[in-house]
Amino acid sequence: MFEAAPIVADSKAALYAELTVQARALLEGEPDRIANAANLSALAFQALPDLNWVGFYFFDGTELVLGPFQGKPACVRIPLNRGVCGAAASQRQTQLVPDVHAFPGHIACDAASRSEIVVPLVHKGELIGVWDVDSPVPDRFDEDDRKGMEALCAVFLAAALS
Repeated sequence: MFEAAPIVADSKAALYAELTVQARALLEGEPDRIANAANLSALAFQALPDLNWVGFYFFDGTELVLGPFQGKPACVRIPLNRGVCGAAASQRQTQLVPDVHAFPGHIACDAASRSEIVVPLVHKGELIGVWDVDSPVPDRFDEDDRKGMEALCAVFLAAALS
């Protein structure tokens, strides 16, 4: 049985380094994408401060469809040309948004969200989906979060696509 240890870190980089180690241990040996998405969402939601939504949207060939998450009920389908998730998926670049209200076409699934980071999940050039993390705190995410979230997504992709 996996038990997440409390993370005590003196920097965001150290926090993400430890969280990545825990994520790797949690997902190791389990190839099921849904199970891993559920566990990674729960792990991140518990370990990272100031979040109100953490989860996955998977690409079904046409649009992004809600996957496992932690937080309030969410939008079920997102077109690739809408919102922060759609931008990350279509551009295949991490979107770091300090103020979601200033983002053109932002989709407000939870009115409490103020900032957001979305990492595209791409494997061998193929879009798998996105990892979406919201915060009720404006300007919550920075470059350390981007690097840390991208490292967590790499662990997820390695486990789910091995």
